[in-house]
Amino acid sequence: MKKIKPTNNSGKLTVLISALLLSVFFQIPKASGQYIQPKSGLTANPYQELRIGAIKPKGWLLEMLVRQKNGSTGSMDKQYPLVMGSRNGWLGGDGDQWERGPYWIDGLLPLAYILNDKELIAKVNPWIEWTIKSQTADGYFGPSKDYPAKAGVQRDNARDWWPKMVMLKVLKQYYMATNDQRVIHLMTNYFRYQLKELPKMPLDHWTYWAKYRAGDNLAMVYWLYNKTGDGFLLELGELLHKQSFNFTTGFLNTDFLSKMGSIHTVNLSQGLKEPIIYYQHHPEQQYLDAVSKGLQDIRKYNGMAHGLYGGDEALHGNNPTQGSELCTAVEMMYSLESSLEITGAVHYADQLEKIAFNALPTQISDDFQTHQYFQQANQVMLTRKMHNFGDNHDGTDICYGLLTGYPCCASNMHQGWPKFVQNLWYTTADQGIAALVYSASEVTAKVAGGTEVKFKEETNYPFDETVKFTLNTKKSVSFPFHLRIPAWCKMATVKVNGRIHQQAVGDQIIKINRKWASGDVVELILPMHIFKNQWYENSISVERGPITYALKISEKSSKVLNTVDPQVYGESYTEVRPGSPWNYGLFDVSDSKLNDNFKVEFTGKNSSYPWNLDHAPVQIKTTGKRIPSWKLYNDMAGPLPYSHIYGLEAANDEEEIVLVPYGCTTLRISQFPLVGRK
Repeated sequence: MKKIKPTNNSGKLTVLISALLLSVFFQIPKASGQYIQPKSGLTANPYQELRIGAIKPKGWLLEMLVRQKNGSTGSMDKQYPLVMGSRNGWLGGDGDQWERGPYWIDGLLPLAYILNDKELIAKVNPWIEWTIKSQTADGYFGPSKDYPAKAGVQRDNARDWWPKMVMLKVLKQYYMATNDQRVIHLMTNYFRYQLKELPKMPLDHWTYWAKYRAGDNLAMVYWLYNKTGDGFLLELGELLHKQSFNFTTGFLNTDFLSKMGSIHTVNLSQGLKEPIIYYQHHPEQQYLDAVSKGLQDIRKYNGMAHGLYGGDEALHGNNPTQGSELCTAVEMMYSLESSLEITGAVHYADQLEKIAFNALPTQISDDFQTHQYFQQANQVMLTRKMHNFGDNHDGTDICYGLLTGYPCCASNMHQGWPKFVQNLWYTTADQGIAALVYSASEVTAKVAGGTEVKFKEETNYPFDETVKFTLNTKKSVSFPFHLRIPAWCKMATVKVNGRIHQQAVGDQIIKINRKWASGDVVELILPMHIFKNQWYENSISVERGPITYALKISEKSSKVLNTVDPQVYGESYTEVRPGSPWNYGLFDVSDSKLNDNFKVEFTGKNSSYPWNLDHAPVQIKTTGKRIPSWKLYNDMAGPLPYSHIYGLEAANDEEEIVLVPYGCTTLRISQFPLVGRK
């Protein structure tokens, strides 16, 4: 097969001719909803991502994306002009050259095309056009010139490998939305450049970030290989894997996840998927086992009830007052989405939903204008004060602001919900369609070799138990429909056109393989029971389905004008103080008595935006006792009382308390000490 080599002529004509030759020689498939068989050397994954625009969110998920559009995602260039304005290096300017601009576009671009919003697409286009046109004759692309240090911008590592990895993700998504063949041309030439230059300037040549995050680079190499079949890409994949941090050995054969400070929390969330990405070329069980064990050890040594782990910014154990960085949430979601697509393992989808329905909504304000850099599982006061975090940013880390903490999360948080939408549905290797993560949506895809079908998904999941799918098709067609039964579900029921089709225990994916007709309805019923989990100091969390429930604490918010350092942390931020007691312990209740002591109530609130105290659709009532000795320490919940302590001090009287979904809270206790048995 003829290979296209870089040319010394970097003019527009050469770019166009090269792109045309690529499309002819490699027969690049057009974007479609139909499963595309991988090229020789890569595994046939069970699931494959649909084109961007094929999945349309509905219900509260659509409202979330609209709030992003109207919030900071749609206006970072105006709200954060120092970095996202016209002087950004990814627009050809002399401003910020590094990760923050690509981070923003990594969320803005899929948001724009999912919503089919012309205004947002127009905002994305200059970044794409400059990036594509920046490629030089040797294959390099992106900012290339360093500038003297300037407060608030990163512009002295322009040629670092790491920011290119983010922009490669952006370009892949752009191709999935537009089928623009220039992306294939750029990636092919850039990856030839990498293959030539990495032996001389390895991943950690400029900074160490790329060494830990090379899984993102590797994923794009394999994606392109499945488009072009160009053998040098597999050679590059081997080099990237060799130069990256060895997560496989680290997870399987070391105890580094048990040691505080051993790894940066975002490096961990991004790098987690690297063994599974590499598995596509080397389908050996060790790579799957490594990631599974890594997740188990994260949970054991650093895990918290919101689905993430203590990392502020390096690993910091499982005390529920330790912080968890917002970048960790969205990057962990992306790693889990990638792992789910490649393996089809249910536990990746379960963990994805746990983060999406708990940690993510609460860490960003309702209007999507501000966020917390760190969140706490037990979070009872948000003030500007130094806390027991590994990294402190003048006490601003848990206050809600545009730039509080550190600006990486202000730039990176935008990818969370759009990519979640993109991973609700997949096309399948057996020419069917799969719904593996649940939220109201509509999807258009091709099945059974090319027949277009549409599914409408109606649900108020994760608050309700029923997910309803209605099919629209122009002709009857046979294909398998894959549905995930979460591990927390003891027994699910599947109905087809009102009749029970099957019942299934949790932790599996089932397939409904039949001849379908337009108007067919599938109902998936996932009974949600109360259960508990044990955490730090033998504290417990109360959970139902994918949601963790937390103490409802009244909130008193106040906006603070920042007159001290507005150029660093923004002109204002919001502090929140409790207006009701928070120091409650729960009773230790046996599993057989949970339903007697924890009463689920549906509030009847059907807001299009359920993620706050006023709109919470469901709550749980129980009883507890206050613990007088458990008090504020440094404007946060003091040391968590150990359970059980003989004679632990507690108030004499029981009180009724209300628990609400974690994602609806700003202040909360989600990991409770125990004050006796029932």
